Amino acid sequence: MKQLPAILAGILLVATSPAFAHGNETHAERGAPVLKEQKAWGIAGDRESVTRTIDIRMLDSMRFVPDRVEIRQGETILLRISNAGQAMHEYVLGTRQYLDKHAEMMKKFPNMEHDEPYMAHVAPGNKGEIIWTFNRTGEFDFACLLPGHYEAGMTGKLRVSAK
Repeated sequence: MKQLPAILAGILLVATSPAFAHGNETHAERGAPVLKEQKAWGIAGDRESVTRTIDIRMLDSMRFVPDRVEIRQGETILLRISNAGQAMHEYVLGTRQYLDKHAEMMKKFPNMEHDEPYMAHVAPGNKGEIIWTFNRTGEFDFACLLPGHYEAGMTGKLRVSAK
């Protein structure tokens, strides 16, 4: 059992190694199926069902352009997200309550890895995409939840109106 401390140290080293949260590849690029879980703000969509494309730019001024988006209930939108800055940014769809909670988790575990169909983690100069079916009406939010970005106001609003 003299090896136990060394084994535990190795596990700790691997568990705390830096990693990009979310990854840069989409589910489709990895050949992974998209988890279709109904959320308050909609459900993952299929490329074949896309009715419209919306381009979103992420800036190092901690802003999205545009930061307000209008959508009709039932639309499947391809959100084409480009990082026009020099820093890593992400685009996460959700409710304000969900984003607040997730932002707190990101502060505690900034290197956590997760990959959800309503998130895009985009390196500087690169693009990402989200295909989402907005099957619920209401006002929803999007944000960059990387530590410091959310607090600096890197947020936006989505308004989904009835058909």
